[in-house]
Amino acid sequence: MIFKTFNPLEDKTLRIIDNDGKIINKELFPDLDNETVIKAYKSMLYARTADEMAISYQRQGRMYTYPPNMGQEAIHIASGLIMRENDWLVPAFRELGAMLAKGVSMKEIFIYYMGNEQGSNFKQANHVLPICVPIGSQFLHATGIGYSINYQKKDEVVFSFIGDGGTSEGDFSEALNFAGVWKVPVIYIIQNNQYAISVPVQNQTKSINLAVKAVAFGLPGIKVDGNDFFAMYVACKEAFEHARAGEGAVLIEALTYRKGAHTTSDDPTKYRTKEEEQEWDKTDPLIRMKRYIDNEGIWNEDEEKLIENYKQEIDKQFTEAENITPYQLEDVFEYMYDEMPDILRKQKAEYKQFQSWKEKRI
Repeated sequence: MIFKTFNPLEDKTLRIIDNDGKIINKELFPDLDNETVIKAYKSMLYARTADEMAISYQRQGRMYTYPPNMGQEAIHIASGLIMRENDWLVPAFRELGAMLAKGVSMKEIFIYYMGNEQGSNFKQANHVLPICVPIGSQFLHATGIGYSINYQKKDEVVFSFIGDGGTSEGDFSEALNFAGVWKVPVIYIIQNNQYAISVPVQNQTKSINLAVKAVAFGLPGIKVDGNDFFAMYVACKEAFEHARAGEGAVLIEALTYRKGAHTTSDDPTKYRTKEEEQEWDKTDPLIRMKRYIDNEGIWNEDEEKLIENYKQEIDKQFTEAENITPYQLEDVFEYMYDEMPDILRKQKAEYKQFQSWKEKRI
């Protein structure tokens, strides 16, 4: 029903609470008990805390380039609340909260951004693909997994994410085209955070929004206030039920804002204004969620103490990540193919030769 009500051709946006945390769409407010709402807020708070600490570790030179997630937590946690253990998460590289919700640990995230292959070995998270840095290719992977789910007649749904810049890639259109033809059980979520690194979304497309791109492929599409946890939950739940019922894929445009830099190698002051950032600060998903909770009077914990506990736990996981044993050279080459092709054998031999030369120099 919401896909018809919020027709992207009419440029409507699904929103349930305003910036003050007040309910403005009671009819669509989800049936969530207070315990679940508090749990969701805590998960968002944990993800924000972990993100800020990851940036700090990188600035200390203890971790490589990292993509901040601040401002996009509602999207991650709302979708994470819908995902079951046997559902698939096919991320890009800015889905920290969703990965945590699926069972990935911060230790594994840290290991990955330390350049260690073991960081993609998610021991407690089922059906999670590794972080995908090439822009857009994860959507093709998601479509392929969706096809296999249909082929094997499994009860599984795929959640995949992309940035607004990724919608300009050919992989985006190819994935959605086959998704429409094959009716795959995939929920494609565009995190429209307004910038593809430095290029604003209005310079990327002449479409009235990004959700409308679903129409050409015969898919339902919807534009959602991505900083509204409840709106994102409703959209993801409706899309999940649609996909699970065999009705095919759904495209969700989650309107949000990247509060930090594109990565720790980026300087956003070169392409956006302080005034713009301050305007978007009013829509911060954590502030809105907290205001809703305060309005309802369902919060009775010491938030500062909670954050301090989070920091201690995250720092412990980071220390463990720093002390992990280096991965073996074989791990870089052994798992790409069932049988290693000659070109990789040659590369492996050349690298071993380089290592030997390097050790002799020392």
